[in-house]
Amino acid sequence: QVQLVESGGGSVQPGGSLRLSCAASGYPFPRLLLAWFRQVPGKQREGVAGIYTELSRTNIADSVKGRFTISTDNAKSTLYMQMNNLESGDTATYYCATFDYKYSGQGTQVTVSS
Repeated sequence: QVQLVESGGGSVQPGGSLRLSCAASGYPFPRLLLAWFRQVPGKQREGVAGIYTELSRTNIADSVKGRFTISTDNAKSTLYMQMNNLESGDTATYYCATFDYKYSGQGTQVTVSS
């Protein structure tokens, strides 16, 4: 059983930055394929960024490429997503989850508004 707990959401103005964190437990962290997803009510869930630490592979959605980065701290079993130059279109609830979405966190709200 993988447990995932997100933190770091909030409200920012356009152009601002936030860093999301996701603390993982219950499985050897480097072997986890983890990703950040986001969802807006009434819209389909969108995969934003993914990482496979053991192979040092990352994937970033075109919609956020150049603005968001994904990383991990194996010593802390924590996944991060640095979000820069935020836009109103990034407003959503962000979820940390395994690639197959079998396990996910409770979500953290990100609101970008002037």
